[in-house]
This record gives sequence, C-alpha cells and structure tokens, in this order.
Amino acid sequence: MPIRVRTTRRARLSCRTLVTAATAALMAALLTPAGAQATPGVRESAPVHSYADAVRESVWVDTGLDGDGDGRSDRVAADIVRPREPAAAGRRIPVIMDASPYYACCGRGNEGQKKTYDADGDPVAFPLFYDNYFVPRGYAFVAVDLAGTSRSDGCDDVGGRSDVQSAKAVVDWLNGRAAGYTTRTGDTRALATTWSTGRVGMIGKSWDGTIANGVAATGVEGLKTIVPIGAISSWYDYFHSQGAPLYNANPSWLSDYVASPEAKERCGAVQQRIAAATPYSGDWTPAWTERDHVRSAARVKASVFVVHGQQDLNVRARQFGRWWDALAARGVERKIWLSQTGHVDPFDFRRADWVRTLHRWFDHYLLGHDNGIDREPMADIERAPDRWTTDRVWPPRTTAPTTLRPGTGAAPGVGTLGLLPEAPGATETFTDDPSLGEDDWAARIDSPTPAKAGFVTRPLDRGLRIAGSSKVTVTATPTTGTAHLTAVLVDIGPDTIRDYAAAGEGITTLTARTCWGASTSGDSACYKETRARTADVGHTVVSRGWADLGTWADPRKGRPLTPGRAYTITLDLAATDHVVPAGHRLALIVGGTDRDLLDPPSTTPTLTLDLARTSAKLPLVGGAPAFVRATSGPREAPPAPAEPTPKGLTAPQRSGHPIPGGLR
Repeated sequence: MPIRVRTTRRARLSCRTLVTAATAALMAALLTPAGAQATPGVRESAPVHSYADAVRESVWVDTGLDGDGDGRSDRVAADIVRPREPAAAGRRIPVIMDASPYYACCGRGNEGQKKTYDADGDPVAFPLFYDNYFVPRGYAFVAVDLAGTSRSDGCDDVGGRSDVQSAKAVVDWLNGRAAGYTTRTGDTRALATTWSTGRVGMIGKSWDGTIANGVAATGVEGLKTIVPIGAISSWYDYFHSQGAPLYNANPSWLSDYVASPEAKERCGAVQQRIAAATPYSGDWTPAWTERDHVRSAARVKASVFVVHGQQDLNVRARQFGRWWDALAARGVERKIWLSQTGHVDPFDFRRADWVRTLHRWFDHYLLGHDNGIDREPMADIERAPDRWTTDRVWPPRTTAPTTLRPGTGAAPGVGTLGLLPEAPGATETFTDDPSLGEDDWAARIDSPTPAKAGFVTRPLDRGLRIAGSSKVTVTATPTTGTAHLTAVLVDIGPDTIRDYAAAGEGITTLTARTCWGASTSGDSACYKETRARTADVGHTVVSRGWADLGTWADPRKGRPLTPGRAYTITLDLAATDHVVPAGHRLALIVGGTDRDLLDPPSTTPTLTLDLARTSAKLPLVGGAPAFVRATSGPREAPPAPAEPTPKGLTAPQRSGHPIPGGLR
C-alpha cells in the first residue's frame, strides 16, 4: 500500500518515490501479469513504472458514423498516457477509460480540471487522479472526447447512438477491431494491439458514467468492468418521470452546452432533431428507447460497480435502482456504494477507502489478481455522515415487499399509516400548490394543510429498514383536466445528515491537499481535501416519485383527464437504503407539484384520494413481521406541529437547469 507522508486524522495515501527505470522494468516483468492471468503470490499492483517518462499521445478513432453530415466518418479524440517500460519489454497492459463531453467545456472533478496540451498538441494534463495513480501501477489511462466535443468530429447527441459509439469505437480500437489514426484528418494508422491487452475498464461520474452504462449495454467484447458514479441509465428518467416533466428543458440544450466551437456551427440541425424527437409532453418516443440502457441489460458482460448519492437530485436515485434491478435479474457481477450525498464523487466523500477499493477492483477485473474483492460484501451504505455499514447482498435477502395503507386521522390531511386497509368511502383532499414542496409538507406533517395528504406510523419501537425501490398506488379524482402527483417517504424525527441541499451537496472543500499518485510539472496528483457538511434536521426525505396522472392508462403516453372521474396510477419511487430509527415515525405524503423538482401542470387541480384504493408497497428488511414488531407499542399522541422549515435544511433550490457532471 502507499505510504503516509504525514499524520492526519484521516487515513491517507501519498505519492510514492518512483524507482529507477531499470528496476521498474525488472519489477514490471515480475509483477505485471499479461492479460488476465494472475501471477502467483501477487495480489496488488505496485507503483513500479515512471509516470514522468510515460508515453503521452493522441489518437483519433473512426466511429463509422457521420453525425455532422459532412460526408466523412467521424473521428473521436482519445488522449492516452501509458507507462513506457512494459512496451519496451514487449508486455501489454490493460486500460482504464473515461469518455466524457466535459474535458474542454467544463472540466471534471471537484476542482473542474480540464485537459491541457503542449505546443505540438500532445496531452500534458489529464483530469482526476486516475492517470497519476494507475499508470505507475501498470495501466494505461485513456480520456475520450465524445463526438462533437473538444477535438472530436461529429455532433453530440446526448446519450444517443453517437455518444455511445464514441466510446465503444475506442474499445474496439484497443482490441484491434477499429481504425485509429495519428492525426484528425491524416491516413497514418495508430495501433493499440502492440501495447494493449484489450481489457478495458470504464469509469466516470454523471454523463461519463452514463456512457459507461451505454457501452456495457452493447455487450462489446473487451469491456471487463464499468464503474458508473451518479450515472444515468435512462435519459427519459432524467428529464421526465412517468410523463411529468422534471425540468423545463430538452436534451438539445445539453448538446449545445458541451459542443466545441466548431460543432456549434455545424450541429444546429442535429440539435433541432433531438428537440423534435424528445417532446416536452413527456410521451415516450423512439428517441427515448435509443437512450434507455436498462432495456439492454441482458447484453452486459462486464462487472458493474455502482456508486450513487441517495440524495442526488440531479441524477436521481431511480437511475441506479432500475439499472441495479435489471443487472441483478440477469446475474451480472456487481457491487454498490450508496452515500448520503447529492451528486458527489466518492473521491470527495470517502477518499482513502475509495482509492483503495477502486485499486483492488481494477486489479481483479483487469489484471486478474485474486485479491478477494469479488468475495467481499456487495454493498457499502452510509448510515450517517462518515459512518458506513456493509451487506453481503443488496438488497438483503430478508427484504420483502410489504404493503402499507393510509387511513384517516383526527384531522384532515393528518392520517395514519399501517397494515390494515381503510374502509370504503374514506377520502383525503389536497390542492396543488406549486410554491410548496416535499420539505414544506414534511415540516407540517402533523398539521392540516391544504397542499398535501400525510399519513404517519406511530413512533417506532425499533428500527425499520427500507432497502430497494418502493411503489405507491394512488386512486385520485381531479377537478381539472391535468394533474401531477408526488409521493414521498419521510423519516420524521431529529437527525444530523449530510447537507445535500447546500453548496457542495454534502461536502465542504478544504484548502489542504493530499497526493494520490505521481506528479509532473504539468499534472499534479494532489487534490484538495474535503469534509462532510452536515445539517441538523427535523425530518429526512427517504424516497421520491412523481407522475402525470394523465399516464394512468399508459406510463408512456399522457391523455387529458375528465374532471370528477377517479383514476388509479402507480408511482415508482427512487431506490433507497434507509433505517427509520426507534422513536421516529415513517410518513407517506402525497401532494401535487414538488417545488424545484417537478414542473407544475397547466391547471391547478384539487385531488381527492380514495384511501381504500391507495397503498404503498415498500421493500422492508424483514417484511411485514418487521413492521409489526416496530409498531407494536401503544400509539402516542403526535408531537406539536413542526416549524415550516426544519432547522439547518431548506428545500433544495436550483437556479437554471442541472447539468449531468456536477458542474454547479
């Protein structure tokens, strides 16, 4: 393991002094296995290669597409840094790849790093620590510019065929199946098979991780593992939720946002086609099918290491939940980390453990080291800021869908939540108020308010764990021809959580730096440290779901509602893993527009819920018996009504549109 260079409160890895080139070559021969063949006794790759002397080069790979319609096949730029010693010794090495639209426009990581080049156009600086840390350990790092971005041809199509092919073509080139060139327009071929084993691991946060998901869903040979961090699995679910628009946006603006200056001039027609193919109405179109990787999960051959913030309100937790369930159904080898953060990279919320775990993951799947990581617990869950637990399997095997039912209470809109159904005819009514959202509703859970219907358990006698994806079925009668619905699960009780609604989304960036690999004058391996940013709250939103009631008959197509008619719809809530502790209460809240997260409908409906035909199906660890044990004590009087806003946390605020990649 890397040695420490100074003592701190946190365990830290540090930069290591590199050995001489001659010693490095000898150690490489002894320690670096070819292909996936493990060397007996070797369980961890060591930093034996010179980062300063590494080969740095650019290759343009032919995608076989002509996205910009200029009559030429598009080439994408792949910037490469790889250790010199293995090639000199005739040994080939595996590749870690991050394909991104952000390398030129916006930057990567918590410090917004961009690629830099020397006067000849050769790469100098690569964002993030992957190159600094892994190149000395016998890996190549490849940073790919998606079509239409930075130094690549074509047009970015926001998760479509061109996006995915941009990265898949590079995997093919690394395996000798696609053409690469030493220049953007020239004919001189560049070969990867002289130095690459063809074994590739893709990694990336947000849009980058989404590309990893998409390439894995093609089943391309040579892709051995992916590490999607806060990544999208279905682009429809990024912009809509069961017909309801989550943001007043269309994918076409993202294409323009990341486009290179040249692409901005040539790609207007592409952006217009994207806009036309992805209507704001929320209806499903073939363009969304093209951008849905979950449907192709059966093709995935790579192992998958998912990392996601449970409070990510940019790339919401439903994205990892559907992907995870689809992979599990097909027996894909997988691992998961779930944090309390928003849209944050694990390098910035659990740095030392992340680097150590990622190192072992890549060593196992790309170098073939039998280091046991595939036999360790599948899941790491952050229970409180910087406090983690593990599970051998996720969700735990004792998890069972348990149906909870709302009931009327002592006051309008202040109901109960339990196992028994309400009598026919019982109702609750609320009126959509777009100025309010989930935190406003939860803060007034014990008060009658016109904008929500709330249902709460008695205080729990013991902890109750929710692990997985929930569903809420609602029967509602609207007074107007349009209506949007929100359903949220809330842990009612005081707690200290990561402040995901604040700047940093649960972290505070410090000034001190620590080093994670080798540096050069043009590419530092040293990054600013972070610490958890916390808030004291009176409630915690556990899971969310939204829908257009007009999709009651078909989740892929909305239709006008008939005022006065009852409609039944099931809302899919985001995946979560949360323990409601003893003394707290579990609440189900049903409302209309969720401020800052859901666009309002064109009318202002009042909705009446038929409680006998409304229910929530929750994945409870221990199933219904666990719920009975947790709620078997005498019912206590509810506490005094809470303040409208819990101390230390406000409803998440957004200015403008969120951008996949944590740019804001």
